[in-house]
Amino acid sequence: MADGNRALVEQVFREANFIRSLDIELVACGAGWCESKLNVRPQLRQQHGFVHAGVLMAIADHTCGGAAASSVPEGKDVITVENKTTFLRPAAGTEVLCRAEVLRAGKNLVFVEAEVVVERPEGRVIVAKSSSTLAVIAAGSRRGGEAQGTG
Repeated sequence: MADGNRALVEQVFREANFIRSLDIELVACGAGWCESKLNVRPQLRQQHGFVHAGVLMAIADHTCGGAAASSVPEGKDVITVENKTTFLRPAAGTEVLCRAEVLRAGKNLVFVEAEVVVERPEGRVIVAKSSSTLAVIAAGSRRGGEAQGTG
């Protein structure tokens, strides 16, 4: 992966205020893939005690954005245009992990899939799968004074 792409992926995580407020962290990235994690706090749980679906969707969306950003040419960035998340089971655990991989990177669109897992005493369990389509945009595109990114 080019240094510029690594810097872009790091920027995607560093400059996303909402993602930082959830404490979602970039774990690793390479050409066409990205991994992130989240330590679950009580505020991120829904009424039944499971990790809220919105949190799972956010980590999947943003990690897909990181994977897509790892695959675009220099001077480009990405922004989500479509996302679908399927929940396979309740997310009970103390840590959420996500890995996203690019399926196809075109000139204008990047197609990515992600898997969201939780750490449990018996090991990792898949709780959600996500597919995302991201548009390739000019780097530094701004709207309302804020940098565009994923999400």
